Amino acid sequence: MSSYVSFVVFAALLAAAPGPDTFLTLRATVVGGRRRGAVTAAGISTAGSVQGVLAATGLGAVLTHAEPVFLGVRWAGVAYLTWLGVSAIRDALRRDGSVWEVGGGASTVRSRTAFRQGVVCNMTNPKVLAFNLAVLPQFVGADQGLPTLLAYALTLVAIGLVVLLAVVWIAGKAAGALTRRSFRRGVDGATGLVMVGFAIALAAEA
Repeated sequence: MSSYVSFVVFAALLAAAPGPDTFLTLRATVVGGRRRGAVTAAGISTAGSVQGVLAATGLGAVLTHAEPVFLGVRWAGVAYLTWLGVSAIRDALRRDGSVWEVGGGASTVRSRTAFRQGVVCNMTNPKVLAFNLAVLPQFVGADQGLPTLLAYALTLVAIGLVVLLAVVWIAGKAAGALTRRSFRRGVDGATGLVMVGFAIALAAEA
């Protein structure tokens, strides 16, 4: 039990550190409201669950040691983060504000887009799977079975989801500021620069 408590504390500290998922969720909330932010967080958590299951079942270790596959995922992540970053910067530079303005008939489509972006952003980040493979053994004994490994892996996802929903809630509370076009453009620009920075860092490790 003590090792699980230690893992929960570690996972909470890790989740609190901003990363691509955090900035993607923040931007989705700022430009589309709490619903879109929550849907983005759901997509991220869905992908995180898949990667956690892969790590727990041992398939993740096979994938990370298959160099062509791992490199392919890494460069896909570089390309996707770059695309997200450039798109955000482009939106920030638009004179008429963000292209994410809410339109009644497009809400369902945009929710699907937000969910898909969350899934792809997490799945194309090879660090997520590698982290699961590196950290889980530190807290779980070698004699533990698959259910215990899954419990630890999904705990990490659950804590991450709580943090992302907190980001959505806090951003939603700032509703007055969010209506200002200049604020949205600022978030778009900052998010774009951060995403491109993450892409460059990921590429440098290849």
